Amino acid sequence: MSNPPRISEMTWDAPNSSLSLRRPVPGVVVITVAGTDIGEHGDGPFEELMQDVRGGAFDLFVDARASRGVTIEVSAEWTRFLGKHREALRSFHMLTGSRFVQLTATFVRNFAQFGELMRIYTDAAAFDDELSARLRRSRS
Repeated sequence: MSNPPRISEMTWDAPNSSLSLRRPVPGVVVITVAGTDIGEHGDGPFEELMQDVRGGAFDLFVDARASRGVTIEVSAEWTRFLGKHREALRSFHMLTGSRFVQLTATFVRNFAQFGELMRIYTDAAAFDDELSARLRRSRS
């Protein structure tokens, strides 16, 4: 196991969507998605996230409140990636902003058999509170 990745932020912008990955503290990864992800970001987000997988257990927060959705192919890629590396996840929190994204998140949770490891939020305040609480615990 290598050293945990340093605190950083990466952003991928494309015509239909943007995705950012940030590490506000060691052991916490926040991915923010906006628009409709049709696969324009390629393997960049997966390659970046591999640093966290190799660095030890981490908490993953996916903020998809501004996402309109993803293609089936993109959803399947994320499901495969996260399912393959589930042992690296301490917890997985996903905020959805639409019914379609919520259905996609539920598919990911069920197909990858995340069960209680993955929590899906429809209330932005609850998601933000959980993220804030996790950051406070990490800093103390």
